[in-house]
Amino acid sequence: MDKVVDTPAAAVADIADGSSIAVGGFGVVGVPEFLIRAIKDQGAKDLEVISNNAGVDGRGLGLLLADHRLRRIIASYVGENKEFARQYLSGELEVELTPQGTLAEKLRAGGAGIPAFYTITGAGTQVADGGMPWKYDTEGNVVKESPAKDTRVFDTFGEEKEYVLEQSLAPDYALVRAAVGDRHGNLVFNSSARNFNPPAAQSARTTIAEVEKLVEPGEIDPDDVHVPGIFVHRVVELTAEQVADKPIEKRTVREA
Repeated sequence: MDKVVDTPAAAVADIADGSSIAVGGFGVVGVPEFLIRAIKDQGAKDLEVISNNAGVDGRGLGLLLADHRLRRIIASYVGENKEFARQYLSGELEVELTPQGTLAEKLRAGGAGIPAFYTITGAGTQVADGGMPWKYDTEGNVVKESPAKDTRVFDTFGEEKEYVLEQSLAPDYALVRAAVGDRHGNLVFNSSARNFNPPAAQSARTTIAEVEKLVEPGEIDPDDVHVPGIFVHRVVELTAEQVADKPIEKRTVREA
């Protein structure tokens, strides 16, 4: 099946208001920048986004934040996005902060059909006990907080420890960025740009990938495939100009 779509706009055309979307990337690396821009132009709003962080001001998810398109974010890191922090603290945005490894596993497990799992991460903290601020009002008062989660003691490696039950994530859509993809949706990522892209791609009902290089089926060695095409529903090939648009989040150079 040929899964190639002509443009990012066509690929995201059916994303409706209120959709949940997993987004790959870490900082500015491996971010599906042009699919995000297409959503901005398309106009979908009241979105729930699952991502490690919300990009930076003026790029990636920062574009949707600036337009107040996001209702809720599940993330592990507020990051360098000042608008993200401002909206959260002023009551404009609901934020569920999740430990980074737990977030990745919640996505991966969702894609594997596992509805929930136990992890030791967060045991004995507000992650398990509840009370983490999810939403503030305009006066800075907490109006919604995380609920307590089920816990259970397991004997692991000869020692009893408390574990926390975490529910998996299976969003409506996922947006990912790959270095290479074929027409069947098989994807290959480049080095650290892999980051959250594979678990995001595996988690969603509909996964859309922007790829820097499109090849024909059979050109990717099966051993090199990071995400099999069964998880991917639409593929968009970027232009050379789009591929070259790769920012550096923090430029550090030697003094002259």
